[in-house]
Amino acid sequence: MALEQNQIEEIARYDEEKRLKYSVKTMVQERQIWILTDEHGCVMLNSEEEDCVPVWPNEEFALQWATGEWSECKAESISLNKWHSRWTMGLEDDELAVVVFPNQNEEGVVLFPDEFDFELKKQASKVR
Repeated sequence: MALEQNQIEEIARYDEEKRLKYSVKTMVQERQIWILTDEHGCVMLNSEEEDCVPVWPNEEFALQWATGEWSECKAESISLNKWHSRWTMGLEDDELAVVVFPNQNEEGVVLFPDEFDFELKKQASKVR
């Protein structure tokens, strides 16, 4: 579902925790998670302690990052089922974390893959 410009602006003003809650809820509703990819695969961010895969709840927010050195990147959606079955374990095996909905200042909640998976499943159980 495409977002209106006023929705994008409002959501962009959310703090990290509110963006996390919005992301998890939206990802479960839409049954997809958005990442950015380039010719080498999924793009990464580095926090002080972790190498992270940034994820977004909407294509529009992922594409806002496709500028500068990432201008060649494409937004790609991953189904929730594929995330649970492949990505969580794969990220754990690679010792990578997830940064949920980083804003333009690279601020976002950093979670270990199993924590992120837990949040998604917890939200999904509320919806049923």
